[in-house]
Amino acid sequence: MKKANSIRNEIDYWKSLIQKVQDTTDLASLDDESLREELEKEILVIEGEIGQREFATMLSGKYDTDDAILAIHAGAGGTDSQDWTEMLMRMYLRWAETHSYETEVMDMTLGEEAGVKSVTISVKGRYAFGYLRSEKGVHRLVRLSPFDSAHRRHTSFSLVEVLPQIAFDNPEIQIEPGDIKIDVYKSSGAGGQNVQKNATAIRITHIPSGLVVTCQNERSQTQNRENAMKVLLGRLLEIQHAEKSEEIAVLRGEYTKAEWGSQIRSYVLHPYQIVKDHRTDYEVGNAQAVLNGELDKFMETYLRQGVQEFKTGT
Repeated sequence: MKKANSIRNEIDYWKSLIQKVQDTTDLASLDDESLREELEKEILVIEGEIGQREFATMLSGKYDTDDAILAIHAGAGGTDSQDWTEMLMRMYLRWAETHSYETEVMDMTLGEEAGVKSVTISVKGRYAFGYLRSEKGVHRLVRLSPFDSAHRRHTSFSLVEVLPQIAFDNPEIQIEPGDIKIDVYKSSGAGGQNVQKNATAIRITHIPSGLVVTCQNERSQTQNRENAMKVLLGRLLEIQHAEKSEEIAVLRGEYTKAEWGSQIRSYVLHPYQIVKDHRTDYEVGNAQAVLNGELDKFMETYLRQGVQEFKTGT
């Protein structure tokens, strides 16, 4: 049903666009000068929609149309990195909001002083994974630290993970009941009335790989278990694909081990403002706009470069 609805929506969209082009063509054929302004506006709208559809053709990966799981983890930098992780969380939530994606915080661990140690967010909507997969990697922030009494410049790092939300019956990933250990515990909260009195938080350990996944957002133990399994399935699928990619890269003599310091993007707020993607060299000077969720150009540039590299074989 999900596939059928997706295909139906795609067909309905193209029918609507074709009708819009036909209506505009009919108006233009009247050769009425008074309609020129209206026609020019309509043509711009149509060109914009065609550009979006052209871009969507680059999102043709197996899971690109699926929902996504976005996880952000504080790295080197102490309290600054935890604050940076919270800033990234806000940035992606803003981006999702502008695209009318449904978001839900599945799990979050707060920092001791400020910010967030780690957060896992469900992002639901067509092409959510296709867009967000361009954000996977280490993100670096340079700024005057608000947590340093001397107000010195600090560098902070956070790691962004992006996983597809795959179905539990996906044939690529098989989890045997004996391969997982499930622990139930009380969720941590803000205190007072928010203290969780029942044990609803879930910790799942995948014994063969050693992966540990937690979920404590929902008050329902069943919902937390389901969300934790979604994250586990996504991570196991990512590991499986990474192992295949490494094997291919080694055979081609191209494999380079990914290191923590190899950031994909830098956000500099002092002594000047700039956000630069190190994979594509695309950069903008309005860092605040980017932190407010204006990420589309970074995603588009990265995805277009990937298509070009595929075409040329580089």
